[in-house]
Amino acid sequence: MDIGLSSACFYPLETEKSVLRACETGAKTIEVFMNADSEFNPEFVKNMANICKSYDVKVASVHTMASFTESFHLFSSYKRRFYEAKDRAFKRHFDVMHILGAEILVMHGSKKPGSITDEEYFERFGELTLMGKTENLMVCQENVVNYRSESPDFLLRMGEYIGDDFNMVFDIKQSVRTGINPFEFAEKLHKYIRHIHISDHNRERDCIVPCKNGNFDFKKFFDLMKKYDYQGNYIIELYENGYENDSELAFALSELKKLL
Repeated sequence: MDIGLSSACFYPLETEKSVLRACETGAKTIEVFMNADSEFNPEFVKNMANICKSYDVKVASVHTMASFTESFHLFSSYKRRFYEAKDRAFKRHFDVMHILGAEILVMHGSKKPGSITDEEYFERFGELTLMGKTENLMVCQENVVNYRSESPDFLLRMGEYIGDDFNMVFDIKQSVRTGINPFEFAEKLHKYIRHIHISDHNRERDCIVPCKNGNFDFKKFFDLMKKYDYQGNYIIELYENGYENDSELAFALSELKKLL
């Protein structure tokens, strides 16, 4: 268990440069957000792996490249496209994960309202989950505002349908943007949560650097997840306008580790 940093914090800086910057900030655990087709080249990925190795940094997770296209490629009413995308575009993320040593794949899934039934969605996600399981990798559904996964009830039914193989990523800012108290969200879904994206917020902004001007009680949240025996990492995931400089990220990493 660790407090880590997502390369998404530095977007739109190129992914390999973002990975280096995350390492230089002092994170020992990171998430890599893929952003372009060329970044799936094995040599490119090996270069990122070598950067991490030189800083003694572990890659805990990989985020799918084009989350906004998952509705079209994986969860549309045209089923043939699902099988083509699953076997070609989706599988290549597993190859990246093996090179980087990551165990968790983060995906958004389908936007609302979607063109297939909930049961069809659960069935397809279950197939993706089994694909990962055969390679000892974990495919996780993230809660995302304006996506089907923004609803705790949808996720609970998804967990009941898929069973023990269902795993999810909980994102605090996405819960806030949905208008659901993050503590209540985590309480409902705790048995499925394997990975957590953290950020802070206040009345003016919903995604800011932790431990500065926000009002989220991280100690209370960490204690809640400890009660449920959460064993995963906490990854700081912000946008470039969510902090002023890298020293704020380094400070947040340090302060959050004290609270953890």
